Amino acid sequence: MTDDVSPTQSFSLDGDDLPFASGETILQAATRAGRYIPHLCWHPDFAAHGSCRICSVKVNGRVGAACTVQAAAGLEVESNTPEMNRQRKTLLQMLFVEGNHFCPSCEKSGNCLLQATAYQMGMEGPHFEEFYPNRPVDASHPDILLDFNRCILCELCVRASREVDGKNIFAIGGHGMGTHLLVNSASGQLGDTAMSLDDRAAHICPVGVILPKRRGFVIPIGQRRFDLKPVSQQREGDAT
Repeated sequence: MTDDVSPTQSFSLDGDDLPFASGETILQAATRAGRYIPHLCWHPDFAAHGSCRICSVKVNGRVGAACTVQAAAGLEVESNTPEMNRQRKTLLQMLFVEGNHFCPSCEKSGNCLLQATAYQMGMEGPHFEEFYPNRPVDASHPDILLDFNRCILCELCVRASREVDGKNIFAIGGHGMGTHLLVNSASGQLGDTAMSLDDRAAHICPVGVILPKRRGFVIPIGQRRFDLKPVSQQREGDAT
């Protein structure tokens, strides 16, 4: 992506002309312009993944992921519409029943992108029947707790560990409903890896999977990131 934004290059986002730089995706251009498109698996420091589909928009009448569709002159993009927001709300409801996302008991509450996005989309309950998956909690590491029950398979920890930390601590395994996060060690335990609290992967999780030990509720409820401003008013630089 370049910073060469030309006023002659623009596309329409919900009826407004939005300039873009050569090589930008729709989501990158919208984010730089301060326009909110809901997303979970996208992060500005990493290549687009396109797995969560929360950022789906209509592009010239066809649905595509805003994080992967390249911006182009003359595109007609629809994002903040009742139809697209209903689809996002349904996806969020599915994510909430697929794992353990009981927000009042989670240390990440108020700092959780999934929770904040659900609030933004007006989600009032899980709607679907809970899956209650049996996933372990890994407390083997001296400084880091893993609660696999909260994983939304965004793969941000996988990418951060591989591309920034150079350690390949995490991976995704399984297929379909059995897809899950793995720890790359002979025992499958985080305590048998070289992971450190200084690693980027230790701080990239948008939900409550990767948590530092002995630091619970250092920032009181009510003073956390999404307690102060809704996700639609946040700058991407405020994130991990």
